[in-house]
Amino acid sequence: MADGGSVSRRSVWRKVLFEKQEYADNYVDASFLQEMRKNVSTETYGLNYLVWHSGVVSQQISSVAIFAVVFALLDMEYLHPTTLFLLTAILSGFAALFLVSVDSTSSIGDLKTCVIFTVALYGLSPVLKTLTESISTDTIYAMTTFMLLVHLLFHNYGAEGAMVSHAISLNSATFASVCLASRLPTVWHVFVTILFAISLFALGPLTRLKLKMWRPSFDFVSTALLGVVSTVAVFSLSTSLTVLLAIAHVAVIFLCPLWLFRLQKLKNTIHGPWDEAVITE
Repeated sequence: MADGGSVSRRSVWRKVLFEKQEYADNYVDASFLQEMRKNVSTETYGLNYLVWHSGVVSQQISSVAIFAVVFALLDMEYLHPTTLFLLTAILSGFAALFLVSVDSTSSIGDLKTCVIFTVALYGLSPVLKTLTESISTDTIYAMTTFMLLVHLLFHNYGAEGAMVSHAISLNSATFASVCLASRLPTVWHVFVTILFAISLFALGPLTRLKLKMWRPSFDFVSTALLGVVSTVAVFSLSTSLTVLLAIAHVAVIFLCPLWLFRLQKLKNTIHGPWDEAVITE
């Protein structure tokens, strides 16, 4: 590469080879690499955008915390299963009405499916109650913790990725609810707990997604409401767990987006017409 300082700048150098210039053939201007960076295909995001969209992760963490607290309250007999059933029915009813009002694809058939599923779940509850009798409680708690982590890991937070799988996420949460419910005293406890879990992990995210599409500002309301409810619920059981939950929320909503925002300056992969052809659908 020739030294630019030794060349007389009687004319502006142009990045072309089809015309004669007053520069050596191997001369490049200082702006050569900078011009190439215009072809960078990486996308960057603002900090406000990252913080705003991280709320969906916080919402799911709150849902898991609420489910764990509800199980603990049922197990300690501080919460009656009938009360939980009525609360689940009321909230699910409001969610269903909202989904029908904003989504024309919802129909009476969906309502029939929900009714059939509820009846089938009630019929299977005695079997689910005895499903894990031969497994120790410590093992049940370990499996539940692992499956809830899998649920959080594979949950669809609105971004495409190899780790995203709605089926794995929902199935792992359902399995975790079955494991915990089997440790409760009656069949009614088992039925109500699993019904609540499915409403929380299946109907809840769908309702929040539709609500976000209908009024984007309500996504912040969902994040704040679930965060407050989960924090208060966990505080009723343990102060130390409340601190851990608060740290998790702060890390997810603020620290991780800030970290990602600062890492974006390292995105320097350059793509352009010189790359090999890629077959696309």
